[in-house]
Amino acid sequence: MDLHPRLLRVFVAVAEELHFGRAAARLFLAQQALSRDVRTLETRLGTPLFVRSTRRVELTCAGARLLPGARRLLALHDEVVTDVLGAGRPLLVDVTMQGPDLPEPLVRARELAPGVEMLARFHGGLAAGAAAMLDGRLDVSFGRFAGLPPDVRARLAQVPVRLQPLAVLLPEDHPLAELDAVPLGALAAFPLDVMAGNAGTREWSDLGERLAEAFGLRLARPHAAPVGAAEMGHYLRRHRDPVLASVGIGGIPGAVNRPLAEPVPLGLQNLVHPKGLRHPGLAALLAAVAELGRARHWLRRPPGSWLPEADEALVTALVTAREAGEAR
Repeated sequence: MDLHPRLLRVFVAVAEELHFGRAAARLFLAQQALSRDVRTLETRLGTPLFVRSTRRVELTCAGARLLPGARRLLALHDEVVTDVLGAGRPLLVDVTMQGPDLPEPLVRARELAPGVEMLARFHGGLAAGAAAMLDGRLDVSFGRFAGLPPDVRARLAQVPVRLQPLAVLLPEDHPLAELDAVPLGALAAFPLDVMAGNAGTREWSDLGERLAEAFGLRLARPHAAPVGAAEMGHYLRRHRDPVLASVGIGGIPGAVNRPLAEPVPLGLQNLVHPKGLRHPGLAALLAAVAELGRARHWLRRPPGSWLPEADEALVTALVTAREAGEAR
């Protein structure tokens, strides 16, 4: 019996989400195609794997028995592919943002390992990048690791890269655009758009939701997320709600970037890759992150700043590990 890895990936996604729609979105598949693959797997195995109803999806006994083995087979499949092709193929790196500037670690890694090919790709955000990594279509992505679902985090490795002050994007004629920095108290008067309509950046929306909960902010109604600077400018002119962003994001027609303050909220950017990945390009990227982080003090907390507890724990763990290594 030949069980294609694609069928097992679909099964594992549905088993972990217990929802066909969410599993399809996670794998960037049409729900019809995902359902077809599940039926194919059930036919080949000769037994139902899920109990479906209009309200819920549950694993059958056979599905529960298959799940741990399917996870092991997929992990072994990915490990074999990495071992065979890792050194000879390009490292695929998700830059997570469209634009002319590449992440500094990628630029530096190319300098450290000029003989290794590292190709930049754009997947739209860490949530989208994580799905691509788990499906074997991507090697490295950048974004907020703590905002991914627990079952996804369990299959990925991460290294904190930098703490980024948060800001808002505003139409040029917005009342808050007159300020040099926007106090969180002033922001509370306006709904905050955290791009909740974009499943590919769910980790970012989670950060915005935690910020709103901590400081009593209102969240804007989710809309379909724009793609590209021109569309973001059009989106801001149409909806006008402040959009959560990082300091420095610019080049959007008719918009301004204003840092948030009182206190300064931070987002943690992580370098994320599948567990067990071995590639000389990844080694160069990790070396670049360590070198640049120390030289630029990327993980130094500004006094009185705010950071979600889950992100703070990742930074603390890295700093403790580095201090222990230096002590030895």
